Amino acid sequence: MSEWGGSLAPQTNQLIRAMAHDLLKGKKGIVFGALNDMSIAWKVALEAHAQGAEIVLTNAPVAMRMGEIHNLAKLCGDAPVIPADATNEDDLQKLFEGAMEHFGGKVDFVLHSIGMSPNVRKGKQYTDINYKFLQTTLDVSAISLHKTLATAKKLDALNEWGSVVALSYIAAQRIFPDYGDMADAKSLLESITRSFGYHYGVAKKIRVNTVSQSPTVTTAGSGVKGFDEFISYSEAMSPLGNADAQSCAEYCITLFSDLTRYVTMQNLFHDGGFSNTGVSMEVISKFGPEGA
Repeated sequence: MSEWGGSLAPQTNQLIRAMAHDLLKGKKGIVFGALNDMSIAWKVALEAHAQGAEIVLTNAPVAMRMGEIHNLAKLCGDAPVIPADATNEDDLQKLFEGAMEHFGGKVDFVLHSIGMSPNVRKGKQYTDINYKFLQTTLDVSAISLHKTLATAKKLDALNEWGSVVALSYIAAQRIFPDYGDMADAKSLLESITRSFGYHYGVAKKIRVNTVSQSPTVTTAGSGVKGFDEFISYSEAMSPLGNADAQSCAEYCITLFSDLTRYVTMQNLFHDGGFSNTGVSMEVISKFGPEGA
C-alpha cells in the first residue's frame, strides 16, 4: 500500500481541499441551467460560491417555474436571479447587462448547462424524428452557446482570460442509440466551442471549453430511455467509475480558475476513463460461463 493510501486518504483529501480554497476569489460569473439540487449547474453554483466567486443565476422562465432556483440563490449569498431564454438574443443581452450592472464590472466565467430534446422526450426514434423538434433541440442545446458567446462578445461583457464552459457528452463522438438527436446537438456544441473559442481567444484571450461528463443522475438525464442500465454499464467500464455531479462541479471550478489559463477549444473528458476504455474485465466477466 502506498504512503498515500489507507487511512491517510481522507487526510489527503482534506489537505487538497484546503490548498484549493478561494480558487475563484474576486471572480464573477453567470451560471445557466440550475433546475434543482440534482443539476450539475446547481452544484457548480454552490462550489463557485464556496470558492469565493460572486454569481448570477439564470434559466429559462419556464424552467424557473418548474425548478427551485430561488432556493439556490439563497444558498449562494442571495445571488440575483435573472430569467433568460438562452435562444433569445434580447434576453441574453438583458442578462449580461443586468449581470454587469450587479457586479459593477465585467464577467469572468460562464457555465452553459442547457440541453433539451422534444424528440427524446416524446420517445421518437432517431430514424423517424420530427424535424421541427430537431431544430428546437439544436437551438436550445447548442446554438444557444453561440448566441451566448456572440452576445457577450458584442457587449464586451467578459474580462480578458475569462472562461466559458459548456457541458457535453461522449455521444457527440460515439453512437448511443437512445440518446437520439441530442448526440447531434452535442456534436454541434463542441464544434461551436472550437470555432468560437478560436475567434474569442484571438480577440480577448477568452477560453471556451466543453466538459464531456459521465452519465449523471439529473432531471434531464433520467428522461433518456435505458438511462439507469447505461449508468451501470458505464460504471463497469470506467477504471475509476463514473464521475458524479459534485466531482464535475469541482472540475468546472478549475477551468474557471487561473490555473487553466492556457486551456481552450478543448473537449475535456471527465468520465473516469470511460472514453479511452475498449472493454473492462468486469464487463468481459459478464459474458463468461459464470456471468452468463
